[in-house]
Amino acid sequence: MMLLNKSIIIIRRIGARKHLPNSRKGMRKLKRKTLYFTCIIISSLLFLGAEDGTVYVTNSGKRYHREDCRFLSRSKIPVTLEDALYSGYEPCTACNPPARSAGSSAPPDPRKPVRSRELYRANQVNPAKTGDVQISQMLPAEVVGHIDGDTVRVRIRNPPPDINTVETIRMIGVDTPETVHPNRPVEHFGREAGDFTKERLLGKQVYLAFDWDLRDRYGRLLAYIYTGDGLCFNAALIHEGYGYAYSSYVFQFKDEFEALERLAMQAERGLWRGMDRRRDR
Repeated sequence: MMLLNKSIIIIRRIGARKHLPNSRKGMRKLKRKTLYFTCIIISSLLFLGAEDGTVYVTNSGKRYHREDCRFLSRSKIPVTLEDALYSGYEPCTACNPPARSAGSSAPPDPRKPVRSRELYRANQVNPAKTGDVQISQMLPAEVVGHIDGDTVRVRIRNPPPDINTVETIRMIGVDTPETVHPNRPVEHFGREAGDFTKERLLGKQVYLAFDWDLRDRYGRLLAYIYTGDGLCFNAALIHEGYGYAYSSYVFQFKDEFEALERLAMQAERGLWRGMDRRRDR
């Protein structure tokens, strides 16, 4: 309405200069024309906002949206239109986002891999320790969401096959105390572990390495998360006493993680402070 009133004032001034009639009937025509052009302007602005190549997805949905879509009330993650199409997202039927970005002759072929290299898998490379890896060969990602100490959400630009633009990452080999389990209360030191992960990773660029299994039974991506300085964050959680070594499963750095757990327990760091025995996981 403010935009409409301002448009009327501007057109009035133009009309006065051109000696347009200022009668009541003339003003009604002027308002109709102004409303028409205002709608065109607003529609064009909304259209251009999506045509700049940015669309929005949610943490759990399978569609991409315009920025002002009503279905983005709970979560709103910006991605490029090409990434959304490549990851298999469908356009929202409510807000009608573009099917392809401006200047593109055709949408990306979802069968065509963007990356020529394969995922960096620790079990195939076989490094002896978490420090014996090649960060440059890992999959870069940005941490865009935090769930608890051992689980985060990441955004991956131009993801390779079998990987989505937005993924939930469950860190391999570490188990932090529960804070969001539907059937369990918040466990001892769970909030501290969650805060540690949030403070260190949220909004940061990280690098993902994988192991034997790509996903768990819940569909979460299983990965080692490395920071830019080469630190394996999975191992750091155990070393600082924010989590346990997840010894129930086989993974590449199992011996190292169990050794880190013993050191944290002996030093009574974090959750081990005041505890006299290891909790079985």
